[in-house]
Amino acid sequence: MLDLTTAGVRLGASAASKEEAIRQVGAILVANGNIQPAYVESMLGREAIANTYLGNGIAIPHGKPEDRELIARTGIAVLQVPAGAPWNGAERARLIVGIAARSDEHIDVLRRLTRVLGDAALVERLCSTGDAADIVEALTGARPAPASPRIPDYALQREVTISNPTGLHARPATAFVELARGFRADIRVRHGEEVADGKSLLALLQLGVTTGATLRLSAQGPDASAALDALAAAVAAGLGEGEEPEPPAPAVLPGYRRDWTPRSVAGRLDGIAAAEGLAYGPIRQHRRRALEVADTPGDRVTEAEALQHSLDAATAELERVAAEVSTRLGSSRAAIFRAHAELLADQGLLRETIARIFDGHGAAWAWQETIRERVAQLEKLDDPVLAGRAVDLSDVGQRVLRHLLGLGEMPHLALGEPVILVADDLTPSDTATLDPDQVLGLCTALGGPTSHTAIIARSMGLPAVVAAGPAALELADGTPAILDGFAGRLYLRPSEPDIATVRALQQGLSQEQAEAQATRHLPAATSDGHVVEVAANVNRVADAARAVEAGADGVGLMRTEFLYLERDSAPSEEEQYEAYRAMVATMGGRPLIIRTLDIGGDKEVPYLDIPREDNSFLGIRGIRLCLARPDLFEPQLRALYRAAGHGPLKIMFPMIATLDDLRQAKAVAERVRAELGAPAVEIGMMVEVPSAAIMADQFAPEVDFFSVGTNDLTQYVLAMDRLHPQLAKQADALHPAVLRMIASTVTAAEAAGKWVGVCGGVASDPLGAAILVGLGVRELSVSIPSVATVKAHLRGLRADELRALAQRALACRDAQEVRAL
Repeated sequence: MLDLTTAGVRLGASAASKEEAIRQVGAILVANGNIQPAYVESMLGREAIANTYLGNGIAIPHGKPEDRELIARTGIAVLQVPAGAPWNGAERARLIVGIAARSDEHIDVLRRLTRVLGDAALVERLCSTGDAADIVEALTGARPAPASPRIPDYALQREVTISNPTGLHARPATAFVELARGFRADIRVRHGEEVADGKSLLALLQLGVTTGATLRLSAQGPDASAALDALAAAVAAGLGEGEEPEPPAPAVLPGYRRDWTPRSVAGRLDGIAAAEGLAYGPIRQHRRRALEVADTPGDRVTEAEALQHSLDAATAELERVAAEVSTRLGSSRAAIFRAHAELLADQGLLRETIARIFDGHGAAWAWQETIRERVAQLEKLDDPVLAGRAVDLSDVGQRVLRHLLGLGEMPHLALGEPVILVADDLTPSDTATLDPDQVLGLCTALGGPTSHTAIIARSMGLPAVVAAGPAALELADGTPAILDGFAGRLYLRPSEPDIATVRALQQGLSQEQAEAQATRHLPAATSDGHVVEVAANVNRVADAARAVEAGADGVGLMRTEFLYLERDSAPSEEEQYEAYRAMVATMGGRPLIIRTLDIGGDKEVPYLDIPREDNSFLGIRGIRLCLARPDLFEPQLRALYRAAGHGPLKIMFPMIATLDDLRQAKAVAERVRAELGAPAVEIGMMVEVPSAAIMADQFAPEVDFFSVGTNDLTQYVLAMDRLHPQLAKQADALHPAVLRMIASTVTAAEAAGKWVGVCGGVASDPLGAAILVGLGVRELSVSIPSVATVKAHLRGLRADELRALAQRALACRDAQEVRAL
């Protein structure tokens, strides 16, 4: 139970703004010894990222969790503002309950507050009472003893007005007290009904004096008149708090971009960096209205016809959107809507929906339930790329549902001015009509680095931060912010010097990007002549063409599982052969590495009849599934060897954990090759599990190359699910434990005369790429938009410097130390 007395309650206050009210209630907490003065800034910072207004005129401002060390002891303070202080928009807070809690002692007060909120008459009485004991009793359940008598002023008096912009806060109050203590006279300071000892800093701060307030100074003693003259003059001069000149904007860029942080901001949200870049501008929230669907059964045939009409209307809408997007933004951006149209042709969706209709449900409800069930299945997938398909299915489901409910087509997202767009997550429909000139950057509360938001941001060249948490959705429209797509952070209300720095950084980035694009087809050779192959990760033939245009030296990873998705049966050998042959032709002799099927119990492909597993990351997946299902593995190998007759390709096996896994896979591949009389091709393996890295010296003689999959390797080494909302930020591939695994793999490979590539996300990070090259990695397979940037970055470095950098990284204790190098 908190000890709240009348000393913690201030009645009859006035506050012209939310900030002023928070500073006043914070001053009471400071005066009572609950918090250090710096915690008041934390309370203001929390307000910038969260809404503490409970309702019915009551607000509960409190500080950010990371600043709890500034709390001396848990406590609360209450500021009564009868006329109300503006809080958020039209809301006015009349009872401001400031909370400083190190643990959960304040919970009882919050429970009582919820009861107070429901009693309008009690709230009105507490907001207008002239007795602080009423408020104490309402919040604690016990009435305090009567307050001490009113303290009188001394006979010698002087009135002064506080002109300091933020009132009598810690710094000017300290100057006042230090001056007062230089006199022998006793000094009192009156603010309304409250009187403080002029030589006590805590007592002065408790008054909660804001700018423009009139104070009555009184003194008694041998030098009382001189004391009042000096104090009045000091107050008039601002108590030593004159306007400080702001530091000028830097003339040069402040070092490597990821090392930069603003000097002065009101708050910060941490998320996951999804697309690199910097943006400054106002926040704009995008909130989708949930569609309410009641189950209203009708004639079964009529309901089924309504479903078909809505599917036809949605398909026509998608075709029109695809054409518009293709004209404005290119065919690659339009492809997602053609894929959505294909989803509407899925016979499984139609059968399940029709079955529900004929079970006696309305068409809209039946469609919503079918989509919801499918989305839930997708969201359970461990593979982030595949789980991201849930967004696509949900999006297309909403499009049909609008037609079923008679709401018409999806509304356009109109912005009106350049903004940083904030949302829980963004769907393809949300982004289809985005004007690139009106969007400065994207920030979502949910999602991951492979979400649709991240993909769209990279394709549009916009900075993006995802997984910023629910606090992002509480930000007010118009809040000025800096979006840092390098560090994965959103900075709120930056200072003018910080804004100037961002402008300079943006200009530098534009120049760098222009230079990188101009030289994208040149080799990634360090300044001392060491050449690194920079390839691309792709899913389809169209991606390969984009990779070549982007300057990729080859394809370091083709994920073949995409051939198996969004269909009712496995692709035939002939279908796969045509896809692989087209890929070989597109690459025109450039290196091409194709990974065999990497799918398993976590990826619910209905026609494969793969049992769901409790821990699919440790179950039948990757090469284990291929060896258990020769009906899938052998047709794929035949298609690959046939395609190899048209140009160079390499075969890579996924999720190799033991020598037996590798030898069995190689034996099947060799038998298939011999049956076809096909030429031999290079065989490699993914290094994704710790056993493969630790035993790399045993694997090296058996393969032609290694490719490190840092995404899976990181989560296995650190025992952290990279999709876990709390752990995703810690699952960093630059952790020294992961880097040591890669280093040992390189050492073993070089001893056997083999090479190592990296196809995980860290290869697309310029810092990660630099460290990997320093470790001896010879091929980096990156996202297509990162090709030119990574190449340009490496050209500006020396190989010997990179080797030294890598050794320093291996000696670090955690990923934060590595990123600080």
